[in-house]
Amino acid sequence: MATPHHSRRGSMAYYPRVRAKSLDPKIRSWPEIKGEVKVQGFAGFKVGMTHVEMIDYRKKSVTAGQPILVPVTVVEVPPLDVIGYRLYDEDPEGNLVVTYETWAKDLDKEIFRKIPEVKKNVEREPPESYADVRIIVATRNKDVAGIPSKKPEIFELRIGGGNSLKDRLDYARNHLGKQIIFSDFSKAGKFVDVVSVTKGKGFTGHVKRFGVKLLPRKNRKHRRMIGTLGPWHPDWVRNTVPQAGQMGFQQRTISNVRVIKYGSKDDVDAINVRGGFLHYGMVKNDYVLLFGSIPGPAKRLIKMRDPARQKVPDIEEVKLEYVSLESKQGD
Repeated sequence: MATPHHSRRGSMAYYPRVRAKSLDPKIRSWPEIKGEVKVQGFAGFKVGMTHVEMIDYRKKSVTAGQPILVPVTVVEVPPLDVIGYRLYDEDPEGNLVVTYETWAKDLDKEIFRKIPEVKKNVEREPPESYADVRIIVATRNKDVAGIPSKKPEIFELRIGGGNSLKDRLDYARNHLGKQIIFSDFSKAGKFVDVVSVTKGKGFTGHVKRFGVKLLPRKNRKHRRMIGTLGPWHPDWVRNTVPQAGQMGFQQRTISNVRVIKYGSKDDVDAINVRGGFLHYGMVKNDYVLLFGSIPGPAKRLIKMRDPARQKVPDIEEVKLEYVSLESKQGD
């Protein structure tokens, strides 16, 4: 007989499976883009899910041009305050080193919940050579009814595009002390990469964490465990052995998520479901509908960036015919 074999239970793609250091997801790399100067990322708060009826835009689909039902995730995207910008340069090892920093005047008092009062800006010219331009933005938690914390999140977003770095610097200067909205970043029909921290499951067992097979019914003492910790030699338990431990609450990046719709705060009645979204409530600011599901529970901070591995082309528009507004309370 052939030797029985099956693929390994559980992926080793993300190791070690430990808790994320922060609820604020970190965007560690940015793709290079062409075209006009623009901000390459944005952030919002996950609201919940519903479904829509739209015309299938996929040309090779068996339902091309026909109405289909698809699940969508609602993300509330209030404007971001641009509170500063930074210039970066590269050192011999390729790391980014800040060379210039400027903060806006008359910052909102809520910002100082997160950081101490910034030093006064000293008027000086930017350096002649730099490699990257990034703006410092802050979320407006106080404008979001579904978020209990009023302390804003502060992070950087890269400025891309343009013909030169000076164009990117001018963009940052022109937006200093102002607000940016989602349409400055992307629009319906385009792809984005979604970065967030997944829902935490706590300390879970072998079966739930890795999907290992249940042991036989007549097994001694336990069933929901692995059958062996590995061979005698090497005489230690290797990290490839599926064991119990922390599950969830880990940063994950979902590539190529289609933006189905972007709406303003004047159009929230078009997506607010009857009775409000579970564990969130009503949407009161700008919002986007993203195709399918994204990591994290309701109220979690969601960051988006330009797609790094896009292969399918963008489309001009997505034709929506119906958005479900039925209650998600289960009645």
